Amino acid sequence: MATQQLAAPPLSLPHYPELIFTAIDAIDEKNGANKSTISKHIEATYGNLPAAHSTLLSHHLNKMKAAGQLVMVKNNYVKPDPDAPPRRGRGRPPKSKQPLPPDGVLSPPKPRGRPPKPRDPLAPKTVTPSVSGRKRGRPPKLGSSATKAPAPASGERRGRGRPPKVKVSVAAPVGA
Repeated sequence: MATQQLAAPPLSLPHYPELIFTAIDAIDEKNGANKSTISKHIEATYGNLPAAHSTLLSHHLNKMKAAGQLVMVKNNYVKPDPDAPPRRGRGRPPKSKQPLPPDGVLSPPKPRGRPPKPRDPLAPKTVTPSVSGRKRGRPPKLGSSATKAPAPASGERRGRGRPPKVKVSVAAPVGA
């Protein structure tokens, strides 16, 4: 039997947001800490990290930044100021809803689109001809020979595309 070398059991690491917050607090710079210094601090504190540490760190930093738990200032991550107003999302804010009175009843929303024409169920079903007497749509092409190009005299079909230019050879004058 061959001896297999077992990997060291993974240490129970705190969740990445906790690691990031402790690293930012430990670095204690007024401008915050960038990704590489946060990573170095975590590596120095917890020696055995997963192979995907940098990917996990980037993912959690972006997630925390989007959630408003961290603020990015000049490529550094900083904890948000507690006195700062809350972040507003993109786009126009939603309209404020009017409170419904307690005795009021909510009516169903108006249906979309144009309402159908009223039909008389007792009327006989007849097909009405169009007003002008013509069929609907584009009229068919006329089969007159005036609009068609003349057919080649030899009976063979013309090739596709523009026909080549006929080269006319100019003969030199005989008396020159």
